[in-house]
Amino acid sequence: MTYKVNYAVVIGAGTMGAALAAHLANAGVRTTLLDIIPWELTEEEKAKGQTLEDPKVRNRIVNTGLQAVVKSRPASFFAKELADMVTVGNLEDNFEVIGEADWVIEAIIENLKIKQDLMARIDEIRPEHCIISTNTSGIPIADIAQGRSEGFRQHFLGTHFFNPPRYLKLLEIIPGPDTTPEVIKFISHFGEYRLGKGIVPCKDTPNFIANRLGFGSGAFSLDYILEHGYTVAEVDAITGPAIGRPKTATFRLIDLVGVDVWEHVGTNLAEAIPYDEHAMRYLGSERANKLIHSMVEKGWLGNKTKQGFYKMVRKEGGKEFWTLNLETMEHEPPGEKPRFDSIGEARGKETLAEKLEVLLAADDRAGQLVQAMIYQGLAYASERIPEVADTPKPIDDAMRWGFGHQAGPFEIWDMIGVAKASEAMKAADFSPAPWVEEMVAKGFETFYHYDGDQKIGAYHPGKGAYEAIERTPGLIVLKEEKDAGKIVAQNPGAVLVDIGDGVGCVEFQTKMNSIDDDIMAMMNEAMDRAEAGEFEGIVIGNDDERAFCAGANVFGVVMAAQNGMWDQLEGVVKLLQDTNMRMRYFPKPVVVAPFGLTLGGGGEITMHGNRVVAAAELYIGQVELGVGVIPAGGGTKELLRRIVNPPMRTKDVSVLPFMQTVFELIGMATVATSAVEARRHGFLGPRDRIVMNRDHLLAQAKKEVLHMLDTGYVPPAPEKIYAAGRDTLAALRAGLHMFAEGGYITKYESHIGEKLIFAMTGGELSKPAWVSEQYILDLEREAFLSLCGEEKTQERMWHMLQNNKVLRN
Repeated sequence: MTYKVNYAVVIGAGTMGAALAAHLANAGVRTTLLDIIPWELTEEEKAKGQTLEDPKVRNRIVNTGLQAVVKSRPASFFAKELADMVTVGNLEDNFEVIGEADWVIEAIIENLKIKQDLMARIDEIRPEHCIISTNTSGIPIADIAQGRSEGFRQHFLGTHFFNPPRYLKLLEIIPGPDTTPEVIKFISHFGEYRLGKGIVPCKDTPNFIANRLGFGSGAFSLDYILEHGYTVAEVDAITGPAIGRPKTATFRLIDLVGVDVWEHVGTNLAEAIPYDEHAMRYLGSERANKLIHSMVEKGWLGNKTKQGFYKMVRKEGGKEFWTLNLETMEHEPPGEKPRFDSIGEARGKETLAEKLEVLLAADDRAGQLVQAMIYQGLAYASERIPEVADTPKPIDDAMRWGFGHQAGPFEIWDMIGVAKASEAMKAADFSPAPWVEEMVAKGFETFYHYDGDQKIGAYHPGKGAYEAIERTPGLIVLKEEKDAGKIVAQNPGAVLVDIGDGVGCVEFQTKMNSIDDDIMAMMNEAMDRAEAGEFEGIVIGNDDERAFCAGANVFGVVMAAQNGMWDQLEGVVKLLQDTNMRMRYFPKPVVVAPFGLTLGGGGEITMHGNRVVAAAELYIGQVELGVGVIPAGGGTKELLRRIVNPPMRTKDVSVLPFMQTVFELIGMATVATSAVEARRHGFLGPRDRIVMNRDHLLAQAKKEVLHMLDTGYVPPAPEKIYAAGRDTLAALRAGLHMFAEGGYITKYESHIGEKLIFAMTGGELSKPAWVSEQYILDLEREAFLSLCGEEKTQERMWHMLQNNKVLRN
């Protein structure tokens, strides 16, 4: 049977269900969101004279859920208009939509009987091809499908997303006993390619993999923290980035998940795994359970109630986050930040392996906590094989993708040395599972088989050998390409890599991939080599986790300005303009592959590519005004070309609304919160592509180069820019004046704005005119340089460098 997902139904409009509907809409899937009907009226409904039969009342629960995700921050939808892809209904009046669905996802209350009753109803009307899945976090998949028809059971499985599903990569796929291989393969492929997920196949065991490991070790951590008298602030200072975990660390994570959810999952897990002696020692901790239960009783549920282990307190001039004193059970204002010598030393190290080497050898309180957490986590992970997985790989993938850890437990174990760590674990009373010692005794020194840094196999204890790791075909990992000797050219800031089929890739390698002379030199060298016939096309992209390019090297700019190096500074700006223009009109395809932070000059490079293949999670904007300058690498010119030029080719169109749009994008430092929003703002064009899975980005960018070559790519013809002239300049000046008078912008921001609108309108032209791109570029550059000479711009630059915040001077 051939499967497709053009139309989906999500049942359950709670936090997860509504967010799932939003993410399906992000992927272009028409979706209906269903929930139960209310059993009583609200006071507001009574006052309006409504009844339980009123359609608005009957859909109140589902509408509330949808509106919550429309308003959610961070945003669940790539753009608010995508909410139109989601239709709402209820389980009484609209259940028949299931008869048209390609995929039905159940995300209702964690109650087996209620889920089984719902599945019986679905079984009666589901079409033959329809796939049904449950988002349960722990109820056995086989139990939910018990008693259903053969066709239903063959098309039924668990699809356990992590919340929020837009942002967390993990999707655990749990087949039932009768799920067909075709259904598993299709949903896995759809999840990876259309939803952008990292797929982890799981066994039908309690809480599957991520939550089983996460709560098994999380329960230990909480018990240990309470036993040894650590504070909330101390723990979160220790257990975040210093050990390769997110800034949410431990207690911020529980607040994010929800203290009540933590209690619920822990209680259900304890009931399901009485045989797991290791986990039960800590899931049954009286002191930890008393703490969590008392917080739930008080309504201190975390972020959703603005009070949990942290409490948000509004103060004059801002807000503070008070921490819970775990002894007095009172929230206290922030004091001096906890400091530990070992954490300070670890933060100065480059790699996670180096950080852990410091912390696992430290004898201060930070080191002691890290040692306990790491060694217990490794021991518990080893004990769960083969129950939850046959090899380490699914466990490592689940912990990285589900909780944002830099490395999974077995990857960490390999980093610090399996044999060495095992001895330290035994000494700390956290002995590894027997199979680990057996593995080492057989001569296997690591859990993974490596080819350079690439993992090509994972140890299978049942087979006593490495099992080959299957990878998604065609993925491009630049580190692997470089390790394989594919480097063509390299300098301190960038590298040119041959990625095959006549395509070269320019990878930025500065801090946050900020632009410097070396990067521009490498971009030009790549184009030189392509012109000489060495390459047929170029990709500009990288493997960085966070930023494609965070803009110009602000430190270099402010130092040049303060030292009066004006010729050199102008030369750098001119080089960026010229490089971008060369790329825009280059005779061979140059495809830019942005993702994550793509700010300032990074956005300018993106907009000058012949084509863009962008990751869906793209945060792009011209943010130069924050450091007291305007876009000068062609950003101002490009936004005029993209936003103002098209309407001005029509007779008698007013230019002012379009100029205001450009002014607001630059003047308000607008950053798109997704690639979809970036297209709406004009940072991406209609032919540019969006890729849901970041891992596929470079491969898809290369495919785009080859596609452009196959279809006879020719560069665009040079384009004039509409310069609106002095009348529009006067109108924009009036708007600036009103903003300043109203106190919305500072006097200096008005001064920066004046420089911006002068460049945007083409200066003091007596009437509108179509001017060359170079004309606008020269105005951009002149404004940038003059602002760099101003004391207040330099103050802004230093403040950003020192505080990572904008100074409103």
